Parts: sequence; structure tokens; C-alpha cells
Amino acid sequence: MATSCWRSAVRCIGVIWTLANRVDPFARDIADRHYNRQSIGAANFAPPGRCLVLKASSPTGKAFWITSWPYARFVKHRWAGAWVCSAFRNETCGVATEMIEQAIAATVAYYGQPPLQGLVTFLDTKKVKPIMRRGRKHWGYTWEKVGFRHVGWTGSGLMAFQLPLEGFPPPQEPAGFGAPHNDFRTEQHLAADVAEFEWMIAA
Repeated sequence: MATSCWRSAVRCIGVIWTLANRVDPFARDIADRHYNRQSIGAANFAPPGRCLVLKASSPTGKAFWITSWPYARFVKHRWAGAWVCSAFRNETCGVATEMIEQAIAATVAYYGQPPLQGLVTFLDTKKVKPIMRRGRKHWGYTWEKVGFRHVGWTGSGLMAFQLPLEGFPPPQEPAGFGAPHNDFRTEQHLAADVAEFEWMIAA
């Protein structure tokens, strides 16, 4: 079995994630319970455009992950060009930090060299429970343990966390992986996806 031993502080573990897709029924079931799910029950649970979908299961639970890679021209936040963890839900499947680390390593295996903007994720403090540190509410501690830094807020009030290039692990293929993903959708395809997505929301 292939293994991931990224950080010395992290024990050597087996491959957690399996490659899935944006309409995978197993992952969709978990996605329906994620707080940012737009249309519960809809077949497609991923944002428009390029994305990596991963799923996992263990004797204790299950999980899913999405890395989106939107074209910069369609991005409204200031980290345009970055990879985006647009969803991660861990239902007692494993240790969250290990799952995040290996999902990032799988993203590197899938897409190749990370963009200069690294990888970002956004937290809604109204829907994510904080931990208490030194008597204060603290969001994003799990992400910070993996190497993410709080770098600001979006215009809609979400906390932004960014993993810089120096924080990336080497590539780690997920189960079911074939070859590096080089069949990216064109911007014309993405524009059509965005138009359809906006129409669905308006409807």
C-alpha cells in the first residue's frame, strides 16, 4: 500500500482518499449535509468548472473533499488563480489534519505544480463552530495546524485561509488515480457552466 509521510510530526498512514467525481452518489450524500450545499439532492454537488472530488470511508465514518480551480477571470475574491478547497466534510472518518494534508497532496498529484497563489479555503463563522483558545473564540485552528494562514476576509464576510507554496506536500496519488489531469475544460465550457449555474439559482 502506498503511504503518505508528509510532515515528521504526522504518523505514516495509508492512502485515505479515493478519486470520485462531481456526481458521485457516495460523495453527494455527504455533500448534502455540508453547510454550503446550495441544492440538496441535486446530482451535481461541485462548483462549475475544474474540480477534484475525493471521497473516503473508514470503520468509523466517511468524508468528502473538493478542490476547485476556477479561472481567474470568473473569481471575485482577491485570491484569483488559487486552488480552492470549496468543501470538506469529515464525519468521524479520520484525523482531520491528516485528511487535509493528504487531500492537498492528492491535488498536487492531480493538477501538478500549485499556482503561485497557493490554496485557499473560506470559513463561515456563522455556521462553523470555533474552539476556545485563551478564553477567546478561534476559527480555523485545524487548518492552521496544517500550515494555512488567516489572510483576510471576503466581501461576503467569510474568513480566508491560505496555504503558501512552501507549505505544499509532495504529490500523493489517491486510490483510483490514473494519470495527472491534463484534460482541463476550456474557458468556453466554463462560461457555459457558469451561465447554467446562475440560471438554476435564478430559477
